[in-house]
Amino acid sequence: MTLGRMLDESARRFRHRACLFFRGNRITYGELADLTDRYAYAMHELGIERGDRVAVWALNCPEFVIAYYGNAKLGAITVPINTMFTPEEAHYILADAEAKAIVAHSCYEPGLHQIWQRLPELKHGIILPMDESETKFQRWDEMMKAGADALAQAPETALDFKSQPLTRDVAMYLYTSGTTGHPKGAMLSHRNLIWDTEACHRVIGLGPDDVCLCVLPMFHSFAEQVFLVLPIRYGPSVVILDRFVPGTVLQAMYEYKVTMFCAVPSMFAMLLQVPRDQRPPITHLKYCVAGGAALPQKIYHAFKEEFGVPILEGDGPTECSPVVSVNPWPEPQKVGSVGPPLPGIQVKIFDEHDREVRTNEIGEIVVKAPSVMVGYHNQPEATREALRGGWMHTGDMGRVDEDGYVFIVDRKKDMLICSGMNVYPREVEEALYQHPAVAEAAVVGMPDELRGEVPVAFVALAEGKTVTERELITFCRERLARFKVPRKIEFRDQLPKTATGKILKQDLRNWH
Repeated sequence: MTLGRMLDESARRFRHRACLFFRGNRITYGELADLTDRYAYAMHELGIERGDRVAVWALNCPEFVIAYYGNAKLGAITVPINTMFTPEEAHYILADAEAKAIVAHSCYEPGLHQIWQRLPELKHGIILPMDESETKFQRWDEMMKAGADALAQAPETALDFKSQPLTRDVAMYLYTSGTTGHPKGAMLSHRNLIWDTEACHRVIGLGPDDVCLCVLPMFHSFAEQVFLVLPIRYGPSVVILDRFVPGTVLQAMYEYKVTMFCAVPSMFAMLLQVPRDQRPPITHLKYCVAGGAALPQKIYHAFKEEFGVPILEGDGPTECSPVVSVNPWPEPQKVGSVGPPLPGIQVKIFDEHDREVRTNEIGEIVVKAPSVMVGYHNQPEATREALRGGWMHTGDMGRVDEDGYVFIVDRKKDMLICSGMNVYPREVEEALYQHPAVAEAAVVGMPDELRGEVPVAFVALAEGKTVTERELITFCRERLARFKVPRKIEFRDQLPKTATGKILKQDLRNWH
């Protein structure tokens, strides 16, 4: 099965059921299938063929979903671009992927003009208007009308281009965050994505009676799986929001009777900051899922107490489509764990020599599964390194307990070595989060002539709370070995974050 065929199958089963809600508009499964057919015919008319790359530089909207599945039907490869990228960052992605077309919101058109002449492969720009302003590129509505005309003249049979996509074909290039250099394009096939979806469903059942709320940016692997693929496979409705505003999110949960909500930890923290008397009753929510960054236990317990539902922490890198493990629902869950591996996924812990370690020993998390990427686009050496020995080396440091639950200690690259001792920033951050005045915390390493590195903490305080640097350091000394205690604490109004809400530790490392 391919993604396009998956959508068409769901459209036959749930044709009149609401698939997408956006700004008061409703699109059924049948309508989505028809719209993706029009898109595929329109792009075919422009000369886009199987294997061509089509970039999408857009905010959350139904058109993103239409492009995603329309490309899949055509056999084209979708290349999402981070909505926070500068034109130069977008240029790198477009050039590396050798994109032939791009679908972009009009707010990105000025940046596109800056880099267009340096992209000889890029032949077509399709603009999603955000107002009535003119564009030098083709408009989305014009393209879709051309697709409808082409579809009307086509045979009554399904899309019948020269070569239909195959399950093993690459469906997406998802570019990694690039914290250690330029982003790498993880190539994910139709099989990778659908297999991971089906494995997720066996742990967290979703069905036609469920309603999901998507506010995570659709360009990110987390949102791609849990909102663009998983619901479409099994029939839930998806409410789309194009930006995270805590009060708006809670209101949408209430109005649409949302049953499942996925977010990054910082979003849960901000929902908790909405005063109780300003929250509508959230009575249909069954559970939430956290990913993308470590979930502080303080937030887990506070959210469960305030909203009465658990947050199921899960994890997985982009290269694994991306879900590798998640705490099951309804039970049993282990707080602080990212759950056991999904059915069919093997997870082991390796030492620095790629040898498996014992239960509860810390090492690098490695993965073997049908959801593991095909490789990195145009980077054979990086591919061989990441997939050496047949295992995907995630770069996460963690352990597996006696019940098979995975605990992430920290990113391998974030680990500090202080006087020869390993310091995992997440452990220090968890200690800081225990203080009632701390809303956000991030720990990075600072060079030190004597010790090699020492931990430095960046803290944003909860509204109305105060605490001094000395008080926080004393607080940490009561909970941590001395070599783990931050040597300095810097206070910030807020910590820098990516578009997905993950704290940008690279920016913090450059503070001095």
